Amino acid sequence: MDTEKDITIEKWVNLEDIAEFLSVSKDTIRAWIKADKIPYCKAGKQYKFKISEVDDYVRGGKITE
Repeated sequence: MDTEKDITIEKWVNLEDIAEFLSVSKDTIRAWIKADKIPYCKAGKQYKFKISEVDDYVRGGKITE
């Protein structure tokens, strides 16, 4: 018997979206990327983020200015 699970796949967001989500500038996000302070994935020339991963970093105190 096969059972289907309700799986929700989180979408990736871009640099502008994550900056808005965190209420910081795009330059701040770029600085955090350069300092390896924020989880991201690079897709070509663009940076992509999962809001849940970034939120975990913020709540865990891993992102500081």
